[in-house]
Formats: sequence, structure tokens, C-alpha cells
Amino acid sequence: MKKTELLEILESLKFHPGKILGQNFLIDQNLLEYIVRASAPGEGEFILEAGPGFGALTRGLLAAGAEVTCIEFDHRISEYLRNNLKDPGFTLIEDDAARVDIEALVKGRDFRAIANLPYSISSIFVAHMLELENPPLSMCFMLQKEMGMRLAADNTTKNYGSLSVRTQMVYDVKILRTVPRQVFYPQPDVDSAIVQFVRRDIFPDQATRKGAFGMVKTAFSQKRKKMIKALSAAYSRESVEAAYAALGYNEDTRPGQLTPGQFLELFLEMRRGE
Repeated sequence: MKKTELLEILESLKFHPGKILGQNFLIDQNLLEYIVRASAPGEGEFILEAGPGFGALTRGLLAAGAEVTCIEFDHRISEYLRNNLKDPGFTLIEDDAARVDIEALVKGRDFRAIANLPYSISSIFVAHMLELENPPLSMCFMLQKEMGMRLAADNTTKNYGSLSVRTQMVYDVKILRTVPRQVFYPQPDVDSAIVQFVRRDIFPDQATRKGAFGMVKTAFSQKRKKMIKALSAAYSRESVEAAYAALGYNEDTRPGQLTPGQFLELFLEMRRGE
């Protein structure tokens, strides 16, 4: 969608984008086409899109033959989509993407998530996807650049944290390209990145993820300190010490030193000791 087209829509609806809702609309058609090519939706494939805006990306996904279910919070945008997007493969859910019951929505089907995510919900929405019984087969999101760097970070960088670990327990994460702020209207204060997530062939089941994610959050609650103190306050000291001994860690180990795989091993060892 070009800027002139977007401005016409905004004017016709007397619509003023909300900064709190992260309503920054992509106005570069080449980038929209790039996202569709990079995500490569297939004929009849089930795609979930959060924050579709006025449907610029949605139309590209539908044109590729996908079935697209969109979750849109803003009533004015929802009304526009209902009136202007009549494709039989399109379904609109007017709700908060950060709170909606995704399990009930997808009904056990395999799906992928593709979206220009509103900045205001990006971390919550990604975390929500990670906790599903059947997470998306892959995801392709436009995100704030800093958020993309956090998600793709490894344990040699300062951006590495709890969300990095939890995401990478389930997905291989790659920043495909960075995106300047000038391609959005209104122009945000930060640059963005297109980030690709490909689900691992083997990843923890939902119950294991829930436990491991909780342990990771606890470990990173004091990121620069020895994590044994935080873990011992939340779990039995005996199970933590036994896991450390089994894996060869010393009490000086800090959370930023462990890889996602090592965190999972630590959790499984602690669980055995309880």
C-alpha cells in the first residue's frame, strides 16, 4: 500500500493512528512483497496475522492462496476490513491478539504466523506463541529492530536474555533484513527488522516448556549475578546443586553464559532431582 492510498483511507475514516497501539503502517510495497516471498505461503495454508492494519500484507497472503485469519483490536480498522476485504479465504477476529485464545482459534490445525506486529504487543505475542501446545510451524514478523536483536541473540552478546532463550528452545531465529523507519506512516522513533522463526524438528513438549520457561525467567531475574541464588530460592537447593554437579557447572555460573540447550538440560536435571 502506497502512502497516498493510506492517507486517502485515513482521511475517509477520519482516522488518526494511535501511538499507544503501535499503529505504524508499512507504506513500501516492495517490502510487503518481500515479506510474502520470504514467508512463502502455500495454497490453502492456514496463516494467522495479528494487527493487519488496512490489509496491505493480508491481500498479498490471500493472493498467494493462503487462508488468512486476522486478529485486529481497533474497531474502526475491523469495520474497514469487513467492508473492503471480501476474499473467501479471509477471516477477521475483532479482539486483542495479546489475549485471544489462540488454541481455540486454530482448533488443532498446523499454522504459521506472519505479521507486521504492532510494537506494543510484539514481546507478549511472541511469548504467547511459544507457550502453545502446537506452536506455529514458522513465523515471520516485522518487529522493532531492538526486539529482533534480542530474539536472535546468542549468549555471546549483550542482547541475550530470557526471551532469547525461550524463543530459541523452540525456533531457529534469523534476522532477514533491517528496515528503516522512513517506510512507515506515521514514522516511528526506531528502526525495524524482519525476523524469521523456523520451528525446530525436536522441541520440548508444552509441560516441559512451561517449567523450563519459568526457570529461565527466574535465572534472568538477576542477569548479572550468579544464578544459583535465584534458582535456590525458587526451587529446592538440593535439586539445583545436584543438577549443577551433574552438568559440571560451578556456583559462579551466570545466566548469560548458558545456551538455550544448556538451560533445557539444567531444567531436566533439576526436575529429576525433585
